[in-house]
Amino acid sequence: MSHLEILIFFSIIAFVYASVGFGGGSSYLAVLAMYALPFKEIRLIALLCNIIVVTGGTIIFVRNKQVNWRKIIPLAAASIPMAFIGAAMKISQDTFFIILGCSLLAAGVLLWLKTKATNADEIPEVEKNYLKDAAIGGAIGFLSGMVGIGGGIFLSPVLNLMKWDTPKKIAATATVFILVNSVSGIAGQLTTLQPGIDTTRIALLCSAVFIGGQLGSRMGATIFNALVIRRVTAVLVFVAGIEVLTKHLPGFK
Repeated sequence: MSHLEILIFFSIIAFVYASVGFGGGSSYLAVLAMYALPFKEIRLIALLCNIIVVTGGTIIFVRNKQVNWRKIIPLAAASIPMAFIGAAMKISQDTFFIILGCSLLAAGVLLWLKTKATNADEIPEVEKNYLKDAAIGGAIGFLSGMVGIGGGIFLSPVLNLMKWDTPKKIAATATVFILVNSVSGIAGQLTTLQPGIDTTRIALLCSAVFIGGQLGSRMGATIFNALVIRRVTAVLVFVAGIEVLTKHLPGFK
């Protein structure tokens, strides 16, 4: 796979994910896993691209008053330190790819699920959810830090299944969650990051997702059906997870 192909893939991924409120970290990792890059650099690239894609979405959601800070804080307060710890952990390359493969399979299943839209009167009281939200945020944050994703691809389906809030509020929550987790994950990675990172390649990939993300956030939602996008992405992520596992699980090498 050439550098030009990766740039094109990253632009398309950013466009698709931005149109449904995600950063695309899982798919960036899926693409990079097929390319001979150091796994620590792979995680850094995915998180940087996440930040670029979701920052604009976060600003839009805040301006439109879709962000319920009272409900997001317990999720973020637990996820931020756990994402840092997960990212700072020293794991082998094979362990990383096995965790990544399993995560992609789980993300594919969660993305495929279709949940009924939640009305405001079906949402449980905020006070009863603090502990549960913190547990969910911490668990997803830790996994996100280890793998190098923002976690929204896990958080959004889980919150929809829980009838945590309306779809728009959950999308806003997932976007903020991805942003803070990605920043925390990068901070954790910097504690163990080795020299020799290809900054030119990272800059090119970040530029590609900036262009794709900007187009996706403005055009994607009006052109494509969100459910179709989610399910096509689910299949691609699931297949990528199988491919990663077959390359790194003992007995398949």
